[in-house]
Amino acid sequence: MSGQQSGSTSDPGDPFGDAAALEGLPSLYAGTRDGIDTILRDRGLRRTTPEDTATSLLEGAAASATLEGSPVTADELANGAGDPTARGSLRLSGELLGLVPTWSRSPVQALARMHAVATTGFSPDAGRPVNPAGVARLGTLAQVLGRPTAAPGLVVAALVHAEIVTAGAFGTHNGLVARAAERLVLVVTGVDPASVTVPEVGHAAEPDGYRAALDAYGTATAAGTQQWLQYASQAFSRAAEASPVSPGRR
Repeated sequence: MSGQQSGSTSDPGDPFGDAAALEGLPSLYAGTRDGIDTILRDRGLRRTTPEDTATSLLEGAAASATLEGSPVTADELANGAGDPTARGSLRLSGELLGLVPTWSRSPVQALARMHAVATTGFSPDAGRPVNPAGVARLGTLAQVLGRPTAAPGLVVAALVHAEIVTAGAFGTHNGLVARAAERLVLVVTGVDPASVTVPEVGHAAEPDGYRAALDAYGTATAAGTQQWLQYASQAFSRAAEASPVSPGRR
């Protein structure tokens, strides 16, 4: 994990908590979560449906493919358009929520399955990590995910995303897998159990900022981790606004 910090108030065996406690982040993420809950959790006024989830997954697949260099709209993707990467992103979105039990049991196995689903047919290494150092890093991530943490689910999701990209365990499309994993963590941690926010759209709205923040995280410094998490909080807010249940879309 990047950006380990001495002097943190959280347990030293909780790197997610250490990152979440960096200056300014606790209040920032509390505000982000409040904004998400305002949109998604007013149960007296709004309810989610399977169609809402399907719409979010489709729009997320299109946005994630675009970030991977394969521009496509959700309508085009739904109508069978798009290159192999875009269609792989769509396949992954269709299988993603079924991987919740696998993720809870073995995150690395779930990541391999994500990569296989997304790249089968055009990658000779579909589902097989090829970078030994990256594999080791994913193993460490899985160990950390198995421990209790004081970090909010949003922070865990953002750090999982950045770790997978930075590890680079797969030969191709680590970003596609990372964004899918981020969405899955939002489900598992209860931030968005119906998966109706669209985190991929939140990132695609600011592609330069997204890449710059990931580069900062890759420096393995506390400042880089802080920059990534500050950026990610804004992306999560955009993800909620992009939700099919957002008042702005109804």
